[in-house]
Amino acid sequence: MSSFDDLFRQKNEQPASRNDQPFDKEAWKQQKQEQRETVYAMIDDTALTVAQDGAAFQKYLDVQSRFDRYSVANALLILAQKPDATRIADFDTWKEQGAYIRKKESGFYILEPGEEYQRDDGTTGISYNPKKMFDIAQTGNSRKRETPTYPDDRTRIKALMAHTPVPISISDTLQEGTNALYRPEAREIQVRKGMDASNIFRALSQELAHAEMDNGDGSYNRSTHAFHAYCVSYMLCKQYGVDTNGYRFDRAPQMLEGLDAQEIRTELSVIREAASEISGRMNRMLAQQRQQKRQEPER
Repeated sequence: MSSFDDLFRQKNEQPASRNDQPFDKEAWKQQKQEQRETVYAMIDDTALTVAQDGAAFQKYLDVQSRFDRYSVANALLILAQKPDATRIADFDTWKEQGAYIRKKESGFYILEPGEEYQRDDGTTGISYNPKKMFDIAQTGNSRKRETPTYPDDRTRIKALMAHTPVPISISDTLQEGTNALYRPEAREIQVRKGMDASNIFRALSQELAHAEMDNGDGSYNRSTHAFHAYCVSYMLCKQYGVDTNGYRFDRAPQMLEGLDAQEIRTELSVIREAASEISGRMNRMLAQQRQQKRQEPER
Protein backbone atom coordinates (compact mmCIF):
# COMPACT_ATOMS: atom_id res chain seq x y z
CA MET A 1 0.00 0.00 0.00
CA SER A 2 1.29 3.46 -0.88
CA SER A 3 2.08 5.86 1.89
CA PHE A 4 0.50 9.32 1.84
CA ASP A 5 2.17 10.56 4.98
CA ASP A 6 4.16 13.07 2.96
CA LEU A 7 0.96 15.00 2.27
CA PHE A 8 0.84 15.95 5.92
CA ARG A 9 4.40 17.22 6.14
CA GLN A 10 4.55 20.62 7.78
CA LYS A 11 5.23 23.56 5.52
CA ASN A 12 8.45 24.41 7.30
CA GLU A 13 9.67 20.86 6.77
CA GLN A 14 9.42 21.07 2.98
CA PRO A 15 12.70 21.48 1.15
CA ALA A 16 13.20 25.05 -0.02
CA SER A 17 12.74 25.43 -3.73
CA ARG A 18 14.85 27.73 -5.82
CA ASN A 19 12.00 30.26 -5.91
CA ASP A 20 11.85 30.30 -2.11
CA GLN A 21 15.37 31.66 -1.86
CA PRO A 22 15.48 35.32 -0.78
CA PHE A 23 16.05 37.80 -3.57
CA ASP A 24 19.65 38.97 -3.56
CA LYS A 25 19.40 42.53 -4.79
CA GLU A 26 23.14 43.12 -4.71
CA ALA A 27 23.86 40.00 -6.79
CA TRP A 28 21.18 41.08 -9.27
CA LYS A 29 22.70 44.57 -9.55
CA GLN A 30 26.14 43.06 -10.04
CA GLN A 31 24.84 40.79 -12.81
CA LYS A 32 23.17 43.74 -14.58
CA GLN A 33 26.33 45.82 -14.30
CA GLU A 34 28.40 43.02 -15.82
CA GLN A 35 25.88 42.72 -18.67
CA ARG A 36 26.09 46.45 -19.33
CA GLU A 37 29.88 46.39 -19.37
CA THR A 38 29.88 43.47 -21.81
CA VAL A 39 27.38 45.18 -24.12
CA TYR A 40 29.21 48.52 -24.12
CA ALA A 41 32.51 46.77 -24.81
CA MET A 42 30.84 45.02 -27.75
CA ILE A 43 29.63 48.37 -29.11
CA ASP A 44 33.13 49.86 -28.94
CA ASP A 45 34.80 46.79 -30.44
CA THR A 46 32.32 46.69 -33.33
CA ALA A 47 32.70 50.42 -33.99
CA LEU A 48 36.47 49.96 -34.28
CA THR A 49 35.97 46.95 -36.57
CA VAL A 50 33.70 48.74 -39.04
CA ALA A 51 36.15 51.66 -39.14
CA GLN A 52 39.00 49.37 -40.19
CA ASP A 53 37.33 47.38 -42.95
CA GLY A 54 35.23 48.61 -45.88
CA ALA A 55 33.19 45.41 -46.14
CA ALA A 56 32.35 45.52 -42.43
CA PHE A 57 31.42 49.20 -42.75
CA GLN A 58 29.02 48.38 -45.59
CA LYS A 59 27.42 45.61 -43.51
CA TYR A 60 26.88 48.15 -40.74
CA LEU A 61 25.09 50.47 -43.20
CA ASP A 62 22.95 47.52 -44.32
CA VAL A 63 21.88 46.85 -40.74
CA GLN A 64 21.25 50.53 -39.99
CA SER A 65 19.15 50.88 -43.15
CA ARG A 66 16.93 47.96 -42.04
CA PHE A 67 16.69 49.29 -38.48
CA ASP A 68 16.58 52.99 -39.27
CA ARG A 69 14.76 53.86 -36.05
CA TYR A 70 17.40 52.19 -33.90
CA SER A 71 20.37 54.08 -32.50
CA VAL A 72 23.88 53.64 -33.85
CA ALA A 73 24.78 51.71 -30.69
CA ASN A 74 21.94 49.24 -31.22
CA ALA A 75 22.71 48.86 -34.93
CA LEU A 76 26.30 47.99 -33.97
CA LEU A 77 25.02 45.44 -31.45
CA ILE A 78 22.77 43.82 -34.05
CA LEU A 79 25.66 43.75 -36.50
CA ALA A 80 27.90 42.04 -33.92
CA GLN A 81 25.36 39.42 -32.85
CA LYS A 82 22.69 38.94 -35.54
CA PRO A 83 23.79 40.75 -38.72
CA ASP A 84 21.12 39.12 -40.92
CA ALA A 85 18.24 40.12 -38.62
CA THR A 86 15.26 41.72 -40.34
CA ARG A 87 12.63 42.05 -37.62
CA ILE A 88 13.33 41.79 -33.91
CA ALA A 89 11.33 41.76 -30.69
CA ASP A 90 11.68 40.47 -27.16
CA PHE A 91 10.26 37.11 -26.00
CA ASP A 92 7.01 38.54 -24.60
CA THR A 93 6.27 40.60 -27.71
CA TRP A 94 6.69 37.59 -29.99
CA LYS A 95 4.43 35.61 -27.65
CA GLU A 96 1.75 38.32 -27.83
CA GLN A 97 1.93 38.08 -31.62
CA GLY A 98 1.37 34.34 -31.50
CA ALA A 99 4.95 33.43 -32.37
CA TYR A 100 7.15 31.13 -30.31
CA ILE A 101 10.92 31.05 -30.06
CA ARG A 102 12.30 27.79 -31.39
CA LYS A 103 14.19 25.51 -29.02
CA LYS A 104 17.94 26.04 -28.66
CA GLU A 105 17.67 29.57 -30.09
CA SER A 106 19.73 32.07 -28.10
CA GLY A 107 18.80 35.72 -27.95
CA PHE A 108 21.00 38.76 -28.46
CA TYR A 109 21.17 42.06 -26.65
CA ILE A 110 20.33 45.64 -27.49
CA LEU A 111 20.04 48.61 -25.14
CA GLU A 112 16.76 50.11 -23.97
CA PRO A 113 16.23 53.32 -21.97
CA GLY A 114 15.91 52.83 -18.24
CA GLU A 115 15.52 55.27 -15.38
CA GLU A 116 16.59 58.89 -15.30
CA TYR A 117 19.44 59.88 -13.00
CA GLN A 118 21.17 63.03 -11.84
CA ARG A 119 24.69 63.65 -13.14
CA ASP A 120 27.40 65.26 -11.00
CA ASP A 121 26.99 68.52 -12.94
CA GLY A 122 23.27 68.63 -12.15
CA THR A 123 22.00 67.59 -15.58
CA THR A 124 19.65 64.67 -16.08
CA GLY A 125 20.81 61.50 -17.81
CA ILE A 126 19.12 58.27 -18.81
CA SER A 127 20.51 54.86 -17.95
CA TYR A 128 20.40 52.13 -20.58
CA ASN A 129 19.91 48.47 -19.82
CA PRO A 130 20.58 45.36 -21.93
CA LYS A 131 17.45 43.72 -23.31
CA LYS A 132 17.36 40.27 -24.89
CA MET A 133 15.83 40.15 -28.37
CA PHE A 134 15.06 37.52 -31.00
CA ASP A 135 14.86 37.81 -34.78
CA ILE A 136 11.80 36.57 -36.69
CA ALA A 137 14.07 33.87 -38.19
CA GLN A 138 14.34 32.41 -34.68
CA THR A 139 10.59 32.01 -34.32
CA GLY A 140 8.09 29.48 -35.62
CA ASN A 141 6.93 32.21 -38.01
CA SER A 142 10.24 32.43 -39.84
CA ARG A 143 8.76 30.91 -42.99
CA LYS A 144 6.17 33.66 -43.05
CA ARG A 145 8.75 36.40 -43.48
CA GLU A 146 7.34 39.02 -45.80
CA THR A 147 9.08 39.93 -49.03
CA PRO A 148 9.79 43.68 -49.07
CA THR A 149 7.61 45.71 -51.40
CA TYR A 150 8.85 49.00 -52.84
CA PRO A 151 7.12 51.99 -54.46
CA ASP A 152 7.26 52.32 -58.24
CA ASP A 153 9.94 54.58 -59.71
CA ARG A 154 7.80 57.70 -60.02
CA THR A 155 6.30 57.39 -56.54
CA ARG A 156 9.71 56.76 -55.01
CA ILE A 157 11.19 59.94 -56.52
CA LYS A 158 8.14 61.99 -55.55
CA ALA A 159 8.53 60.74 -51.97
CA LEU A 160 12.22 61.70 -52.01
CA MET A 161 11.24 65.20 -53.14
CA ALA A 162 8.48 65.64 -50.57
CA HIS A 163 8.90 68.61 -48.20
CA THR A 164 12.62 68.98 -48.90
CA PRO A 165 14.56 71.67 -46.97
CA VAL A 166 15.67 73.34 -50.22
CA PRO A 167 14.09 73.74 -53.69
CA ILE A 168 14.96 71.27 -56.46
CA SER A 169 15.12 72.17 -60.13
CA ILE A 170 16.02 70.45 -63.42
CA SER A 171 19.18 71.59 -65.19
CA ASP A 172 20.92 71.06 -68.52
CA THR A 173 24.04 73.04 -67.53
CA LEU A 174 25.65 70.75 -64.96
CA GLN A 175 29.22 69.70 -65.64
CA GLU A 176 29.88 66.34 -67.27
CA GLY A 177 29.81 63.58 -64.67
CA THR A 178 27.66 65.56 -62.22
CA ASN A 179 24.14 64.15 -62.05
CA ALA A 180 22.94 66.44 -59.27
CA LEU A 181 24.45 69.21 -57.20
CA TYR A 182 23.60 70.97 -53.96
CA ARG A 183 24.71 74.61 -53.95
CA PRO A 184 25.15 75.81 -50.35
CA GLU A 185 25.45 79.47 -51.34
CA ALA A 186 22.07 79.37 -53.10
CA ARG A 187 20.50 76.71 -50.88
CA GLU A 188 19.19 74.77 -53.87
CA ILE A 189 19.67 71.45 -55.67
CA GLN A 190 19.96 71.05 -59.42
CA VAL A 191 19.33 67.68 -61.13
CA ARG A 192 20.64 66.76 -64.58
CA LYS A 193 17.96 66.62 -67.24
CA GLY A 194 17.04 63.33 -68.92
CA MET A 195 18.28 60.74 -66.40
CA ASP A 196 16.57 57.44 -65.61
CA ALA A 197 14.78 56.86 -62.31
CA SER A 198 17.56 54.95 -60.50
CA ASN A 199 20.22 57.53 -61.33
CA ILE A 200 17.92 60.34 -60.25
CA PHE A 201 17.29 58.66 -56.89
CA ARG A 202 20.97 57.91 -56.25
CA ALA A 203 22.16 61.41 -57.21
CA LEU A 204 19.33 63.35 -55.60
CA SER A 205 19.44 61.41 -52.32
CA GLN A 206 23.14 62.23 -51.98
CA GLU A 207 22.59 65.94 -52.58
CA LEU A 208 19.63 66.00 -50.23
CA ALA A 209 21.91 64.57 -47.56
CA HIS A 210 24.22 67.56 -48.08
CA ALA A 211 21.26 69.92 -47.77
CA GLU A 212 20.12 68.13 -44.63
CA MET A 213 23.53 68.47 -42.95
CA ASP A 214 23.88 72.17 -43.85
CA ASN A 215 22.62 74.33 -40.98
CA GLY A 216 22.42 77.34 -43.30
CA ASP A 217 24.92 79.61 -41.53
CA GLY A 218 27.21 79.84 -44.57
CA SER A 219 29.97 77.67 -43.14
CA TYR A 220 29.04 74.39 -44.83
CA ASN A 221 32.01 72.51 -46.29
CA ARG A 222 30.92 70.03 -48.94
CA SER A 223 34.14 68.03 -48.91
CA THR A 224 33.93 67.53 -45.14
CA HIS A 225 30.56 65.82 -45.51
CA ALA A 226 30.99 64.12 -48.89
CA PHE A 227 31.50 60.68 -47.35
CA HIS A 228 28.54 61.11 -44.99
CA ALA A 229 26.28 62.06 -47.92
CA TYR A 230 27.51 59.10 -49.96
CA CYS A 231 26.62 56.74 -47.09
CA VAL A 232 23.19 58.33 -46.66
CA SER A 233 22.46 57.80 -50.34
CA TYR A 234 23.46 54.15 -50.07
CA MET A 235 21.25 53.60 -47.03
CA LEU A 236 18.23 55.19 -48.71
CA CYS A 237 18.76 53.08 -51.84
CA LYS A 238 18.88 49.93 -49.70
CA GLN A 239 15.79 50.98 -47.81
CA TYR A 240 13.70 51.76 -50.88
CA GLY A 241 14.88 49.10 -53.32
CA VAL A 242 17.21 51.03 -55.63
CA ASP A 243 20.22 49.22 -57.11
CA THR A 244 23.39 49.77 -55.04
CA ASN A 245 25.96 47.82 -57.09
CA GLY A 246 27.94 50.94 -57.87
CA TYR A 247 28.64 51.89 -54.25
CA ARG A 248 32.07 51.14 -52.79
CA PHE A 249 33.32 51.68 -49.26
CA ASP A 250 37.01 50.90 -49.60
CA ARG A 251 37.88 54.38 -48.37
CA ALA A 252 35.90 54.05 -45.13
CA PRO A 253 39.05 53.19 -43.11
CA GLN A 254 40.75 56.29 -44.50
CA MET A 255 37.80 58.53 -43.59
CA LEU A 256 37.65 57.15 -40.02
CA GLU A 257 41.38 56.72 -39.46
CA GLY A 258 42.68 57.72 -36.04
CA LEU A 259 39.25 58.03 -34.41
CA ASP A 260 38.41 56.28 -31.15
CA ALA A 261 35.21 54.27 -30.69
CA GLN A 262 33.16 57.22 -29.41
CA GLU A 263 34.31 59.47 -32.25
CA ILE A 264 33.44 56.76 -34.79
CA ARG A 265 29.95 56.49 -33.30
CA THR A 266 29.60 60.28 -33.61
CA GLU A 267 30.41 60.10 -37.33
CA LEU A 268 27.96 57.22 -37.78
CA SER A 269 25.31 59.26 -35.97
CA VAL A 270 25.69 62.11 -38.46
CA ILE A 271 24.96 59.63 -41.26
CA ARG A 272 22.07 58.01 -39.44
CA GLU A 273 20.39 61.29 -38.51
CA ALA A 274 20.53 62.68 -42.05
CA ALA A 275 19.17 59.44 -43.50
CA SER A 276 16.46 59.32 -40.83
CA GLU A 277 15.26 62.85 -41.61
CA ILE A 278 14.92 62.07 -45.31
CA SER A 279 13.35 58.64 -44.87
CA GLY A 280 10.96 60.08 -42.28
CA ARG A 281 9.61 62.56 -44.83
CA MET A 282 9.42 59.83 -47.47
CA ASN A 283 7.55 57.45 -45.19
CA ARG A 284 5.01 60.10 -44.22
CA MET A 285 4.31 60.89 -47.86
CA LEU A 286 4.01 57.19 -48.78
CA ALA A 287 1.73 56.54 -45.79
CA GLN A 288 -0.54 59.42 -46.84
CA GLN A 289 -0.70 58.03 -50.36
CA ARG A 290 -1.64 54.56 -49.09
CA GLN A 291 -4.33 56.09 -46.89
CA GLN A 292 -5.79 58.02 -49.83
CA LYS A 293 -5.92 54.87 -51.96
CA ARG A 294 -7.79 53.01 -49.23
CA GLN A 295 -10.34 55.82 -49.05
CA GLU A 296 -10.96 55.95 -52.80
CA PRO A 297 -14.35 54.50 -53.80
CA GLU A 298 -14.29 51.31 -55.80
CA ARG A 299 -15.08 51.67 -59.49
